[in-house]
Amino acid sequence: MVRRIFNKLIADSTAPGKPSFRLYPTLAYAPETSVEIGFSSMYLYQAKGDTLNRLSEITAFTFVTLQAQYGIWLDNAIYGDKDKWFLLGRVRFQRFPLLYYGNGPDTPGDHPAIVDAMYLIARQRLLRKVVPNFFVGPQVDVQHLYNADFQQPREGQAYPLPLGAEGSTNVGLGLGVVYDNRHNVLNVRKGLFTELGFLSYRKTWGSSENFFGITFDNRLYRPLNQRNVFAWQVYGSFMSGNVPFNLKSLLGGDMIMRGYYQGRYRDDQLLATQVEHRWLPFSFSRRIGGTVFASAGMVAPRLGELNFKLVRYTGGVGLRYLLFPKKDIFLRMDMGLTNEGPGFYIMTGEAF
Repeated sequence: MVRRIFNKLIADSTAPGKPSFRLYPTLAYAPETSVEIGFSSMYLYQAKGDTLNRLSEITAFTFVTLQAQYGIWLDNAIYGDKDKWFLLGRVRFQRFPLLYYGNGPDTPGDHPAIVDAMYLIARQRLLRKVVPNFFVGPQVDVQHLYNADFQQPREGQAYPLPLGAEGSTNVGLGLGVVYDNRHNVLNVRKGLFTELGFLSYRKTWGSSENFFGITFDNRLYRPLNQRNVFAWQVYGSFMSGNVPFNLKSLLGGDMIMRGYYQGRYRDDQLLATQVEHRWLPFSFSRRIGGTVFASAGMVAPRLGELNFKLVRYTGGVGLRYLLFPKKDIFLRMDMGLTNEGPGFYIMTGEAF
């Protein structure tokens, strides 16, 4: 009976080109959450059942953690037939107490404040293919922070209350430009993804503050042989205006600069890069693989003040388990090392 339930919920038995739905329990760990227990669901399909079309994915995730956090996440990367349309986005609803170390590139790591709040985050890009692999379209970003409680540390010096510490609502409208020739967004073996985004947040359309943001995300994937992949990412986030603390550019997390707590360093400007070598899987196993990775990043209040003397470095190793063989999707277990200690992550899909 247990095997039948496992096969129904998790086992990868769907034929190529057919839609696939999976529901499975998750046990994860990250510095931001400690131990996390939840359920994930994943709907994978190719438009019109055509295996020549890219793999679209819609994922839902609900969780509780030992840090009194809970929430529901929705992510989508949906490709139309022959890539005519591309809908890329995410929605987050969560209670997520987080650590606040202050703004700047050189904040101390002792005695952070705690911001206990509810978050509603929604960002979507509706992109139209202009030429093969090149998409342009509008994007919207909604960030609502409410029921906020800024708790000063019991020891050490109190932090000046940052802008938005009591909560804020910000609505950004803008333009997204994407080049994307990846075939499987959860495990890319070959391809290039480049995104340039422009978002303007204005009080005239519902924002608490006026500010502007530009982001770029460049990812390159090169197969070294049938199993080995080299991956490289350069990411930048550049904000200007009255930027609330929760929309500052954040260094750290499970995607880039693994090992640092997400937001360990935050400021208006961020520039980071990472490289990763992936064995998917190892030559002696059908399901078990691994990675080694390294990254570097920095933050600053102004673009001209990005200082290479304040670059932070991380590196690490990871294990991979081929969760869905027919869809080529791995469960990842990463350990990132920093000068402040290690960070551990268990997630579905690659970091980038």
